Amino acid sequence: MTTPAYDGTVTPGAAGLKPNLPILSIINMAVGFFGLQIGFALQNANASRIFSTLGSDADKLALFWLAGPVTGLIVQPIVGYLSDRTWNRFGRRRPYFLLGALLASFALLFMPNSPALWIAASSLWILDASLNISMEPFRAFVGDNLNTKQRTLGYAIQGFFIGAGGYVGSKLPEWATNFLGAANTADANIVPDSVKIAFLAGAAILFASVLYTVLTSKEYDPDTLHAFEAADTSALGAARQADRPVPAPNWFQMRGLVAIAIGVGLLALVLSGAAERQLSVFAALVLGLGLLLVFNALRLRASRWPGMVGSLMDDLATMPTLMKRLALVQFTSWFAFFTLWVYLNSAVTSHHFGTTDPTSEAFGAGSLAVNNIFAIYSLVAWGFSLLIPLGTKAIGLKPFYGASLITGGLAFISIWLFPPSLFWVSAIGIGIVWACVLTLPYALLADALPANRMGTYMGIFNYFIVIPQLVVGTIMGTVLTTFLGGETILTLVVAGSVMMLGALLLIFVPYEKPLD
Repeated sequence: MTTPAYDGTVTPGAAGLKPNLPILSIINMAVGFFGLQIGFALQNANASRIFSTLGSDADKLALFWLAGPVTGLIVQPIVGYLSDRTWNRFGRRRPYFLLGALLASFALLFMPNSPALWIAASSLWILDASLNISMEPFRAFVGDNLNTKQRTLGYAIQGFFIGAGGYVGSKLPEWATNFLGAANTADANIVPDSVKIAFLAGAAILFASVLYTVLTSKEYDPDTLHAFEAADTSALGAARQADRPVPAPNWFQMRGLVAIAIGVGLLALVLSGAAERQLSVFAALVLGLGLLLVFNALRLRASRWPGMVGSLMDDLATMPTLMKRLALVQFTSWFAFFTLWVYLNSAVTSHHFGTTDPTSEAFGAGSLAVNNIFAIYSLVAWGFSLLIPLGTKAIGLKPFYGASLITGGLAFISIWLFPPSLFWVSAIGIGIVWACVLTLPYALLADALPANRMGTYMGIFNYFIVIPQLVVGTIMGTVLTTFLGGETILTLVVAGSVMMLGALLLIFVPYEKPLD
């Protein structure tokens, strides 16, 4: 069953540890992220525009965006669990890369051609789920194949291709207009041709880039990974291999009952009319988590085999301390970015271009300005990713990460203060923090995770990408109308403030980079 990785192009590491891989092998592993990020960029920059064109009000945009996070919350840990237990002639993670890319390409073809708002929202659901099917195993892929010394470099190269894909995906509608003459405006309830052409091109590039990684990369099989981990006698290796006892049934039962009570209470508020209906989505998820925790308590008392659900609940309860605290930092980052993606188009067109009419010239100009913000910050992230290994080596991983969160938070707020002519300054700050958010949490996390549960824990960690999106989707509409006077530009001020809170929380993450 044991198959050497990379067909002998690497040599054994010291004391049987994972060897350094050639830079070309690391690049090949990351190319697929170029296509995946084109899909995310097209979604992030254009979904709200598509929804607005098809008749959505500004305060309902976040509700339509809930489809993706809900799907991600379910899909990511399941895919992580399954990929940890997959090994066949196609590999361990790579079958999931290809499946997700195929489904995402079909969703990109369909979304801008949707005849109705609910169909476009459903397409976003499928697109986000498909991208997550590929993305989560990609994160585990780096943790599987690279040793501790090379992981920051590996995630930085991923960030490089993410930045490149984000830039290309953000510019595709503009390029379709400038080079192909595609119209950037259309009649009411019709998505412009520039957007349709951009999504068509994005689908083709996405699938081709993921296929390239599948064909040019190889993987260590589970037995080889286990042997590498067993050979690591360092303090870091011992901590990674240490078994964490599963809590007693009462631990799960008490937390499950609390979650059920919260979920029922939130649903009661919605049914009584005291809260808006989008809160019911979050309430249902909290209620579902509570039921799963109670189920796991009953399973443990009966000494039954855990299965997938029981294993996920056990792993959720036994997360390393570093992972638990880093999750809070991850929450603040993704709360901010999801707010940006949902509200930036509406914020810029209404505050800086003075219109909410999707058929107007001003709205089209504002939408292109938004695409340029996305393009510039993706371009900055593209280049800045390569500086991250140097920066973290110079001042330390945590200080570098914290400084980027402060920079990003200020950049979010500056969009409110700056005129459109200075949006490029804001975009540079956003690009810096975006590169770090895509790289540093995973470099911190991978060192703390056992190889046989890398995919599962990466999937669980992605809860803290999804949960903040659910929070934004369920409460930001109410915050916007009740506390911000309907001024969508102020949502970016809230987002920037929350991101800077993450820099403070990072202080409490216990991490010391192992010595060479």
